[in-house]
Amino acid sequence: MNKKPVVDQENCISCGLCISTCPGVFRFNGTGKSECYDPSGAPEKDIQQAIDGCPVQCISWE
Repeated sequence: MNKKPVVDQENCISCGLCISTCPGVFRFNGTGKSECYDPSGAPEKDIQQAIDGCPVQCISWE
């Protein structure tokens, strides 16, 4: 995978939608914000679905 999803920690509202969509890619970190811990943990189309579903649009491709 050439692209990696990244979460803008300052704007994350900890809703958990990305985690429920792609639990193999996203998790809550120690501060309760979402983070990408395994960019290859789901197909790109599923990660894109998590990005598109983020209510504050704080996930993007790097």
